[in-house]
Amino acid sequence: MRHKFLIIIWLLTDLVVFMGSYALAYFARVGFILSSDFPFDVFMKAVALTAPLWLIVLMTTRTFALTRRQRTMRNVAYISYCALVGVALFTLIYYFQYNAFFSRLLLVTAFVLSTVCTWAWHIVFEYILRYYLHTKTEFPTLIVGVTRESRELVAKLNREKNPLKPVAILDGKGCKDAEIDGVPVRGKLNKLEDVLSGGITHLIQCNDLEQSLNLLSACRKNKITYMVLPSVFGIVERDEKIETLEGQPVTMVSPKENPLMWFFK
Repeated sequence: MRHKFLIIIWLLTDLVVFMGSYALAYFARVGFILSSDFPFDVFMKAVALTAPLWLIVLMTTRTFALTRRQRTMRNVAYISYCALVGVALFTLIYYFQYNAFFSRLLLVTAFVLSTVCTWAWHIVFEYILRYYLHTKTEFPTLIVGVTRESRELVAKLNREKNPLKPVAILDGKGCKDAEIDGVPVRGKLNKLEDVLSGGITHLIQCNDLEQSLNLLSACRKNKITYMVLPSVFGIVERDEKIETLEGQPVTMVSPKENPLMWFFK
């Protein structure tokens, strides 16, 4: 519930940031005056009509996904693309409403400001979101399998204050450690049902491939999100991606990565 509430706040504040960036672009180009030749209220009405459409486009890029990192260059590319669509939508709406064009420099300024302001706000809100959800343990996560990679994963999730907060670890063969980075090791998989009944929302499988069907079945039974590391299937180069083949999801590992295609992954 907290997550949904925070996402609603995020969406609403994005609308404010978008409209504020266009207002700032207006005053940056026109000056801090209310011009009678290019009325501010007329300008902002077109911006207000554009903002919800821009937000819908931004949502289609999964920018607000729980596991999305806002500081990556890929995320900047997505936001820039949406800002460009926003400028195009604003131009069309303004022209069809008032049958008039205006400064191209204002459009360029609006594009730059909406991109920079949106990205900056997303970085700030990501920190707020992660800190709040991690502190409140909104998404308690079970780690299955003790390996070097799972140890690194637990440490990284805690260090980055990821919303998925590890609260328990199970290992099919048992583990001598009592805890890993402060997360208790609860024993073997015979305690799976007991641990899952304790409010777990996510399960990350890091080992024990032969238990995949049992883990997936238990997650479905308890309405828990199931996640699995590619290394469980022997994919260790981290160059895999999820694609669809005639609508059927498949995991694909390409023989050679094209650096120009990263945006479409």
